[in-house]
Amino acid sequence: MRRTRVWPLYVGGALGPYGSTMVTPIIQEVADGLGTSPEVAASAVTAYMVPFAALMLVSGTFAERWGRRRTMRVSLVVFVAACGLCALAPTTELFLAARALQGATNAFTTPLLVAAITDSVPRGRLGRALGWFAAWQAAGQAFSPLISGVSGAVDWRLAFVAPAVCAVLLAALPPDESVTVRRSERRASWGALANRRLALACALAFLCYLAAVGLTVLSALRAEDAFGLGPVARGLVASAFGVAGLLLADPAGRLLDRLGPVRLGLLANAVLAVGLLTAALGPTVAAMTAGIVAVGASVTAMRATVNSVAATSTAHNRAGAASLALSCQFFGGALAPVVWVPLYGVSPGPGFASLVLAPGVALAVLLAVRWRSRERSAPEAPSPA
Repeated sequence: MRRTRVWPLYVGGALGPYGSTMVTPIIQEVADGLGTSPEVAASAVTAYMVPFAALMLVSGTFAERWGRRRTMRVSLVVFVAACGLCALAPTTELFLAARALQGATNAFTTPLLVAAITDSVPRGRLGRALGWFAAWQAAGQAFSPLISGVSGAVDWRLAFVAPAVCAVLLAALPPDESVTVRRSERRASWGALANRRLALACALAFLCYLAAVGLTVLSALRAEDAFGLGPVARGLVASAFGVAGLLLADPAGRLLDRLGPVRLGLLANAVLAVGLLTAALGPTVAAMTAGIVAVGASVTAMRATVNSVAATSTAHNRAGAASLALSCQFFGGALAPVVWVPLYGVSPGPGFASLVLAPGVALAVLLAVRWRSRERSAPEAPSPA
């Protein structure tokens, strides 16, 4: 008897993170190849993330109505074309437009994968399943700078071959219909998305990626400025982020099932803050890499946490809820270069260290949520006689 094809749900989770930061280790090579400045080349991160985030405000709900499996396949085919345009772009303008198309197409795949996993996994094992999904997202973030860095040593345009091949494979072998079918009989609606649980997921997602993408960009700049590392070495250092997330995703998922999202969120953001400071101020490449490892592990835990809170917040529009949280996540990522790169330019050490403000705010939000939850569950005092 043929086994149900589930693996494309997890493998597909790698494409979004892969595409978002794949140009960070080859910023200088892209700039040289297109005859522009590194600052303009770095905007390729924002060019990808803005349409990715903007379309995810609505993509999940629309995709629930159009059909999950069909939407995934069409989006993957267009993504392949966008990769080809990036690789062949003769000008900066066309390259950035192709990056925007990459982001737009991925907006219609990632939230559907989260929704399908949430619908097909028992609630008691959901944390672990989303942990594995986060592992594949971490894998995309791990291999992206490594592959791009190696490609950049030969020709930066080769960096777009790997994600295109992956998308072709997923389009040819999508998950089975039984996996992607909606479990709810009610029509996906926008009104169902207005709830506090989803608002919490959106806030945490935004703050997490504001810090995470800031780290990927600034660590690449610091690796070159402070330590003189070339593109391959920069790619290896940056890949520590995803490798750490890949290795710790399953334990993070188990912790999510055991601790719940609020307590795991508190732990993950505390580790995130320590990791950011270590990456910013560590005096050696090894110290900076250790900070990147800590950030990679904590961000993977936060991905699982945010996806769990979002997808379980709205039973009748899981993809819409997942896409809204992911939209906030990647808006944070899109804003990161605009916020942090100028601060780094003014003063590299303090500018890099200022990333810690994002997990600081997240900790305050989670502590407020926990305090409010305890206050509501506390027994009422007896009335005076």
